[in-house]
Amino acid sequence: MPTNQKVVLITGASSGIGRSTAHLLAAHGYRVFGTSRRPTPDTRAPGVEMLALDVCSDSSVAAAVGAVLERAGRIDVLVNNAGYELGGAVEEVSIEEAKRQFETNFYGAMRMMQAVLPAMRRQRSGKIVNVASLAGFAPVPFLGVYSASKFALEGLSETLRYEVGPLGISVSLVEPGFLKTALVDNRRQAAAHIADYDPWRERAQRALQEYEHAAPSPLLAANCILQIIASRSPRLRYRVGRDARSVSRLRRLLPETFFERGVRGYFKLDTRDVAPAASPATPRRH
Repeated sequence: MPTNQKVVLITGASSGIGRSTAHLLAAHGYRVFGTSRRPTPDTRAPGVEMLALDVCSDSSVAAAVGAVLERAGRIDVLVNNAGYELGGAVEEVSIEEAKRQFETNFYGAMRMMQAVLPAMRRQRSGKIVNVASLAGFAPVPFLGVYSASKFALEGLSETLRYEVGPLGISVSLVEPGFLKTALVDNRRQAAAHIADYDPWRERAQRALQEYEHAAPSPLLAANCILQIIASRSPRLRYRVGRDARSVSRLRRLLPETFFERGVRGYFKLDTRDVAPAASPATPRRH
């Protein structure tokens, strides 16, 4: 390959933001390695080299990073995009379900960063781009554990930025609002179900579906990632979409009680026309 061609490794590249980013970067001349648990050749982007990767497995992460280094000799950019949403009230989510959510969304990203950093330190250069979420600074009702995993990723990314900056490595967060991706269709639900939450859960889920189906393309986030990679001095945070930018501004400016009232309205959580439960409900399994 050309000696000045940048090498990019993208997790979760089979759909959504990851796939759009892989296509866009390949079209701009980057050498792109995309990953998924069950990779298949992408006929729409023949320039994207797909690798098998399970971010929850130490050995799989080591093998994928090793394969990129063997083929390309370096890794200039890591885009951590792999993840999923776990739905359910906080009371409904089991500890095991929460652990699995963090294993992918948080520890998976951490594994990838630890795996690429030795090569980036040797190069004294590199960029790490972590795909967080609007939910990482303004949590979403009934996506509490998902929101918590993105809050954790935000804190880790900011800390890492301080640590690796002197070594020529930058760390940036992409915080998309609602985008039209497969996240909503692939959302997993907690196994337990508590009927007391049903009226508010149904309203919040309907609102989420409306916002997500009317959302812009994931190409919006892909263009932001391209901008970060091309930048000589990328910032820490990049809010993607009008909703992410406006929510961030409102959270910063409004008193807490006013912001909370706005979130309740945004997700249709007004309680005035919801009758109280007739008797205490106990968790049951689907």
